[in-house]
Amino acid sequence: MPHKVFIEDTQEEYPCREDQHLLAGMEALGRKGIPVGCRGGGCGVCKIEIVSGEYTKRVMSRDHVTVEEEARGCVLACRVRPQSDITLRVVGKMKKNVVRGATQK
Repeated sequence: MPHKVFIEDTQEEYPCREDQHLLAGMEALGRKGIPVGCRGGGCGVCKIEIVSGEYTKRVMSRDHVTVEEEARGCVLACRVRPQSDITLRVVGKMKKNVVRGATQK
């Protein structure tokens, strides 16, 4: 059963399975212009801040996410999988594209 992922910036929600990274779910929103970069934690394009929820994460480049940022919940969406419902904010290079294409509810 997928978890609900809520994007605070746009008030949108999308389903994301535990075996799927958060970026894949964002891509499924079908919005043009969401940059996805390398999908391997090395480019930093998909930086987000987890506001609430449980998740697992994989290795991310310290060039893009410092230890301090990670401790505050800043992670790369391509390296995070939900373990519960998630609330997030987009903080990286893709913020303007995520917000621009959204229809506010």
